[in-house]
Amino acid sequence: MAAWTPLDLQPSNQSQLAALINATACDHAQDAWDLLHRVLPTGIIAICSFGLLGNLSVLSVFLLTRRPLTVAEIYLANLAASDLVFVLGLPFWAENVRNQFDWPFGGLLCRVVNGVIKANLFVSIFLVVAISQDRYRVLVHPMASRRRRRRRQAQVTCGLIWVAGGLLSAPTFLLRSIQAVPDLNVSACVLQFPHEAWPFARVVELNVLGFLLPLAAIVFFNGHILASLRGREEVSRARCGGPRNGKATALILALVACFLACWAPYHFFAFLEFLFQVRAVRGCFWEEFIDLGLQLANFFAFLNSCLNPVIYVFVGRLFRSKVRELYKRCTPRSLVPMSSSHRKEILQLFWWN
Repeated sequence: MAAWTPLDLQPSNQSQLAALINATACDHAQDAWDLLHRVLPTGIIAICSFGLLGNLSVLSVFLLTRRPLTVAEIYLANLAASDLVFVLGLPFWAENVRNQFDWPFGGLLCRVVNGVIKANLFVSIFLVVAISQDRYRVLVHPMASRRRRRRRQAQVTCGLIWVAGGLLSAPTFLLRSIQAVPDLNVSACVLQFPHEAWPFARVVELNVLGFLLPLAAIVFFNGHILASLRGREEVSRARCGGPRNGKATALILALVACFLACWAPYHFFAFLEFLFQVRAVRGCFWEEFIDLGLQLANFFAFLNSCLNPVIYVFVGRLFRSKVRELYKRCTPRSLVPMSSSHRKEILQLFWWN
């Protein structure tokens, strides 16, 4: 069953088909699979709906303003665009799960849908790292960031991230295809690896490049941010009545917690799947545990694209400020030009909430 997950940790072609054909040998969890086929598609569609609404709202507010986007807004707009493209592929997988993994959309969509999902998996994670790095420069090294923090640099960084996501998803575009499994009476959308070494390369790509290294960077940047905020809070208390940074600390902890909660389960089960492929773990218990776990872990990974707008924008003051700014532009008062000090205040709201 795990061979049909959209986030691509698959065995080689021969071992994959053998696993599919022999899936009925371990059918003790049939009730769990029946429940999953009924319930999971509804959850995926719900994620798609909320993800579309949230990310479209973010992009609309950012793109409808007349002035150029700031560095913070460039990163957030790209994150919203990535998550928006990501959730557009979810209805296909909801139907695939409801159809008991019998892919009904043809070979071309098999490649395109999975390739786009895989590309935006990496793009979204790398953008989270870029946002954390930008916050680190603004909050920990504010003087240096004033000299170096430029819109052009943010645009180039986002462009490189999109290119990297496309390159890392190239094997999915090239190797996904429809494979008939007569014993199970399905035509599954699967990866057909040309060589036995491919699973090793895929686990490095997925677990290391797609999780461990980004996680290390996020923890490093946000750990230093929290230390800096604590130091400033102590100084503020010593001076009596200075502003506290509790909301900024809560926002940072929320983004790290969301990243871990959404992605750690998938990468854990993906690594277990790799261990099962190389026969480090064996038996029906592990097969059923990994197969069901991967399906549920995919759900939590999908959920990240729905929560990102809430954590990065709606929880902060930036989105509310941008909505007020857009509203004022739609009224007669909006003809009065905005002062530079007010623009600077709006920009700082995101970092200091």
